[in-house]
Amino acid sequence: MPRFSLAYMPGVTPTKWVRIWKERQPDVPIELLMTDVASQVAALRDGRADMSLVRLPIDREGLNVIALYEEIPVVVLPKDHAATEFDEVTLADLANETWLEFPELTDEQRIDVVATGAGIVVVPQSIARLYARKDLTYRPVTDAKTTEVALAWPVDTAADPDLIEEFIGIVRGRTARSSRAVPTPPTEKPKREPAGPKSAKKKPPRRAQRQSSGAPKRKKRH
Repeated sequence: MPRFSLAYMPGVTPTKWVRIWKERQPDVPIELLMTDVASQVAALRDGRADMSLVRLPIDREGLNVIALYEEIPVVVLPKDHAATEFDEVTLADLANETWLEFPELTDEQRIDVVATGAGIVVVPQSIARLYARKDLTYRPVTDAKTTEVALAWPVDTAADPDLIEEFIGIVRGRTARSSRAVPTPPTEKPKREPAGPKSAKKKPPRRAQRQSSGAPKRKKRH
């Protein structure tokens, strides 16, 4: 029986894509494997996964990579922190804070350290939601670097290429009836008809365009 295995990072939710796969490929079970930063690429190289939903950057050697979407960066804070008075913050607002690096720790472990009051950490919003705690909250950081989620698979994959292409189509939103073999023909521009007599009808006056007053300021929470 053919099989298809998909790895994914914490916070990345493949539920919708898995559901569509089961509808379109009922005879091909899909196996799910949760990975971490250290194993998201290793799972592809050692054959545990046919494809993987990874969090960039990664070592792309020998891999095909399709970028999917960017994640909103948020700062995880104790609920009584002064920054929680605002809907969003900037890095400058957090300049005097203690930043928790600890690259050897997982995101969940670093968030647990925040709860001790030792410092703060910036993570993707999906991670903050996944490891939410009652004593912590988070706020978007408007000028922090975003992270990007991508779909990756080996160039020399041993998986069925039709299954690989099927999952790419699902992620990209192709319908079940869409063809991967036949490209969409270019749209032809309509031919111009000969110009007729000019109408004496007056054009309505243009409305004055509203000018933007600039970027919205951060709102204070009430």
